[in-house]
Amino acid sequence: MKKVTLLFFLILSSHISLAQKTASVSGYITNVKTGETLISANIALKDTRKGTSSNTSGYYSLTGIEPGTYTIVATYIGFQRLEKKITLEGGQKLRLNIKLKPENYQLNELVVESKKEKEEQRNIGLAEMKTELIKKIPTVFQADVFRSLQQLPGVKAASDFSSGLYIRGGSPDQTLILLDHTTVYNPTHFFGFFSTFNPDAVKNVRLYKGGYPAKYGGRLGSVLTIYNKDGNRKEFKGSATVGMLASRASFEGPFKKGSWMLAVRRSTLEPLLAVLRQSNDNIPKSFYFLDMNGKVNYDANPNNKLSLSFYSGVDDLNFPFAEDAGVKINYGNQTLSSNWTHIFSDKVFSHFTLTASRYFNFPSFNIASTPFNRSNNIYDLSAKGNIEYLPNDNHEISTGFRMGSLTLKLQDKFDQKETFSSRIQTHYGSWYIQDKWHLSDQWILTPGLRINGFSEGNYLKLDPRVSLEYRPTDRIRLQAAYGRYTQFLTLISNEAFSGFDVWLTADNGVPPAYGNQYVAGIKTIPWDGYGFDIETYYRSMKNLFEPDPFLPDRAGLPYRDIFRFGNGYAYGTEVYFERRVGRLTGFAGYTFSVTRRKFPHFNEPVLANGPARFYPPKYDRTHELNLVLEYKLSSRWSATATFNYATGQAYTKPLGRAASFDFPTSSNVLDQLIVGRVNASRLPPYSRLDLGVNRKGTFFGIGQAKWQFQVINAYSRRNVWFYNYDLDKNPAQRKAVTLLPILPTISYTLDF
Repeated sequence: MKKVTLLFFLILSSHISLAQKTASVSGYITNVKTGETLISANIALKDTRKGTSSNTSGYYSLTGIEPGTYTIVATYIGFQRLEKKITLEGGQKLRLNIKLKPENYQLNELVVESKKEKEEQRNIGLAEMKTELIKKIPTVFQADVFRSLQQLPGVKAASDFSSGLYIRGGSPDQTLILLDHTTVYNPTHFFGFFSTFNPDAVKNVRLYKGGYPAKYGGRLGSVLTIYNKDGNRKEFKGSATVGMLASRASFEGPFKKGSWMLAVRRSTLEPLLAVLRQSNDNIPKSFYFLDMNGKVNYDANPNNKLSLSFYSGVDDLNFPFAEDAGVKINYGNQTLSSNWTHIFSDKVFSHFTLTASRYFNFPSFNIASTPFNRSNNIYDLSAKGNIEYLPNDNHEISTGFRMGSLTLKLQDKFDQKETFSSRIQTHYGSWYIQDKWHLSDQWILTPGLRINGFSEGNYLKLDPRVSLEYRPTDRIRLQAAYGRYTQFLTLISNEAFSGFDVWLTADNGVPPAYGNQYVAGIKTIPWDGYGFDIETYYRSMKNLFEPDPFLPDRAGLPYRDIFRFGNGYAYGTEVYFERRVGRLTGFAGYTFSVTRRKFPHFNEPVLANGPARFYPPKYDRTHELNLVLEYKLSSRWSATATFNYATGQAYTKPLGRAASFDFPTSSNVLDQLIVGRVNASRLPPYSRLDLGVNRKGTFFGIGQAKWQFQVINAYSRRNVWFYNYDLDKNPAQRKAVTLLPILPTISYTLDF
């Protein structure tokens, strides 16, 4: 036994001695002009296979380096490539913070020598969008994060009036949305017309379309992470934009050991509404929306960083649409997060967060002096932590937890009498572990496991995840992933108006939804500055739960009896081609996709009591093509264009109508529509071309200025939103209700 113990200590001491002989390099990668950290920047040792990318805090770490002299190389799209010689001694732990200089996209900044520098190829299911591109893409009235994401393959829009994200066959509630690590439940403005995220406040947007890692959970489909700017650490800066729908302003600057940022956006519709009301009674009496983003950062020391960020947004509408009828709506979101980033050593990095999130909506109707009121609140408080451990070159281990309390309150009143009331308070928790295991220079295996707990119903779910990557060459990556996903929440939403959105949870007798995802893809760099990706996926959706629309009255029913349960699936292929060099840049994306749902009493055979059949939801579009281009005409002028084509959406076609009478005393005719299978018909195909021109200049020496001129729906394609049927005519007449006409917009931005 003594010999075994002695042998163990000899082996251990040899490992410690070996570890002491190797060195490490770690630090933060930042923008030299502003001090902002750069997420997913690439860092490598030239002429070696050692390399990595910065995490969501902008931190990187290279360990297990043999003593010697190296050239360290840092690259980030849109920034100058940096090379720096370093000499490392055995056991040295070098803290090297890297500052990159911004510059325009150029061919030479993508010419690299280290094999690890090809990391700009995306991981499976992951898409990132730069805020500068978000601001340039032509959009209706306002630059918008969600509408820009709708240009990506696999991401669909329900209509021109909806900013909701329908990703790989999933509805908007199947996407987890995080702002600075805090869950946001209904991030929309202007009745869902665009999202609440002000592009002036946003630093980074990352979308996991599917097969997302064990770090995230709680949704069946996808994850969208948005990080606010830290604030300029070098000097005071400001920006102001005047637009047709809304205007916005942002300010940022440094203080001792830190920085701050504040961004405000408000609608500017009041003068237009006042003019329109003089000639049209069907105009809201008042309407506005407002949101504010803020963040404060404090660097306590090189190993500890603290930050506090918040968001507050509200929409308020007062619309008396008749003498004795009107609607008032007030809804919005509020979030708060405090973050502590701590570096334990060159091998251990940690991030801890306390979050608070609130969603509220208070709609009320008054028709013929009969009021209807709703009070809907969500409160979400949580604590979470993530630890990254780099034991050696072959493993990148991460683990973390989240625990919190979720409260949902819903009350409906009709004529001052309560018709429905629900208060659910639940506790939840999760823990995950994941290892990015470099089996060799060509193979990477990433197994992971997430455990989810939910107190309502005492549910405990295991979600295994795994991904595999093979790199036959420096320019090709073959990827595959599998994951099990669980969702304890469901959303009742109205596509035409998001102010009535209601979230409900799993409970006793209402088990959570779950599903499996299978993803495979190939990511390539055919030429320097180009990218070509193909991904294919299949996902199942089990135990989807939603309130039963066939219930005549929910009052007094047990919670579990108000739901119906169904299943679904989706599959598809996405093709993405990108050009990042030269005057003409942009990307093209094509999506082939199919999604289906099945619920009781939908598409059941008429002549036989057979089971319900699958049907396509409204947002199912078989084919979709998106094109986003920017052409730099000169140092001041640039032109942008987006083109979208999609298969028409599914709808249920009326086949006829029957007339009946209130028997035996009344002569009132009751029209009964006869419809075919649910969503078995298609609207005409959708297409739209948006054009934009941008001009940069100066404003009397105060700062940089930019004019933005755009034409939405340039060839005035009147895409069909839905069909309306006039039943007063015989035969009934169908009229197409169309989406946006040709629409010019203009905005002016001043940066000072």
